[in-house]
Amino acid sequence: MNSTDPVAQVIDANLVVALDALLAEQSVTRAAARMHTSPAAMSRTLARLRRVVQDPLLVRAGQAMVPTPRALALRDEAAAVVRRVGALLTPATGVDPAALRGTFTLQAADLIGAALAAGLLEVAGREAPGVSMRFRAEDLEAGPALRDGRIDLEVGAIDHVDPETHVEELVTLRMTAAVRPGHPLTDGPLTPQRFAAAEHVVASRRGRFTGPVDTALAEHGLSRRVAVVLPGHLAAMTLAARSDAVALVPAAAPGAAPSPLTEQAAVLGLRLLDIPLPLPPVTIGMAWHPRHTSDGAHHWLRGAVRRVLRVSWSRRDGPTPGEKDANA
Repeated sequence: MNSTDPVAQVIDANLVVALDALLAEQSVTRAAARMHTSPAAMSRTLARLRRVVQDPLLVRAGQAMVPTPRALALRDEAAAVVRRVGALLTPATGVDPAALRGTFTLQAADLIGAALAAGLLEVAGREAPGVSMRFRAEDLEAGPALRDGRIDLEVGAIDHVDPETHVEELVTLRMTAAVRPGHPLTDGPLTPQRFAAAEHVVASRRGRFTGPVDTALAEHGLSRRVAVVLPGHLAAMTLAARSDAVALVPAAAPGAAPSPLTEQAAVLGLRLLDIPLPLPPVTIGMAWHPRHTSDGAHHWLRGAVRRVLRVSWSRRDGPTPGEKDANA
C-alpha cells in the first residue's frame, strides 16, 4: 500500500544509517565500503535521500564531494540517531548492578543454599546493594516454576528439566563419608565391607532410602542399613555429628579447589573419608528459563552465582580439616 504520509516515507532505519555514513565519509565509494554494499547501491540510496530530504546533501567540488548546509545541519543528529538505534538493539546484558532493585528467588538444596547465600551476600553487598535474595527449598518442580516465574534460578544437581530450560554446569564434586571424631570407621583402612556394615543416614527431599551408593555396594554383593532418612544434608550431617551414623557430603575432587559445601562439616567437627566405591561424580549447575537469557539483571545474577561457585571458592587458602582426611 502506498502512503502519502511524509513521516512514514522517512522512517527507514537503513536510510538514517546510510545518511550517517555518507555525511561522515563525504564519498559514495567510502560510504558503500562502510555499509558493506556496492557503490551503485549507495548511489541509489543517496538519490533516495535527496528525494526524501529535498536537498542535494552532497555536491561535487572538483574531485571531492562536500556537504550542503542542510547536510551539515543533519550530520550530528543522524550520528546520534544511529547510536541510539544501536543501543536499542544491543542485548540488554550491560546492566549497572548498582542500579538494580528487587528480589531474586533461587531454589536450592539446604547445603548448597547455605554456601551460596554466604557468597552471594558478599557479592551483592559489593556490587548490587539494592538486590535481595530469596532462597526456596527444593519443594517445586523446577521446569514449571522457572517457566511461570515462581523461581528465577535453580541451583544444584540439575537432573530432570524441561527441554526448553537452559542448564549450565558449574562445578563437579565427589561424595565422601562424614563421621564424628573417634568414629570406628576412622580407625584403620576403610573397606567396602566396613563402610556397608556401618549405620547410615540418607539425605533425600523425596524420602528415598537408596541411591548410587547402594548400586555400587550391590556390585560388591553388599548392602547397607539406612537407619534414618532426612530431607537435607545439613540435618543428616548434624545427626552424624551426634551419633555413629554415616552421612554423605559432597567434596572437591583431589587436587581441586576446596568446596565450601564441606564448611558446615568442619563446623560440626566431622571428618570426611574417601568412600572405597566407584561412585559417579556430582555435578552442580544452574538452570533458568530462556526468556531470562538476555535480561541484564538475570545475566548479573547468573554471573554472580558462577563466580561464587567457580571463582570465590577457589580463593580459599586450603582444604577444610575434613577434606584433608578425604584427600589424604
